[in-house]
Amino acid sequence: MTLPTSSTSSILRQYEIIAGISNRMLAEARADNWDAVVALGEQYQDAVESLRAIAALSDEDREARRDLLTKILDDDAKIRMLATPELGRLSMLLGNMKRQQSVLHAYSSNAV
Repeated sequence: MTLPTSSTSSILRQYEIIAGISNRMLAEARADNWDAVVALGEQYQDAVESLRAIAALSDEDREARRDLLTKILDDDAKIRMLATPELGRLSMLLGNMKRQQSVLHAYSSNAV
């Protein structure tokens, strides 16, 4: 069964929107602009969630969807590679803050 063109094009259009957002996320990650990556991540989630309301694709359009999904997943993998050092740095900072709080707590407890 073939879907009406408007339904099919809206599905592929939504995948194109998602691919565009993931491409912008990758550009922001490369620019070390993590606040923008997070903000775009919210748009990305909303766009993916909207796919649930759209009907299935025809066989011909599955090929186009596969190409878009490959691009989206490739961008995601690159973003994760760029984020890994930043996540490590944040983890180290949080660990240092926790140790400092423990030291402050220990000394403030003894001072009472």
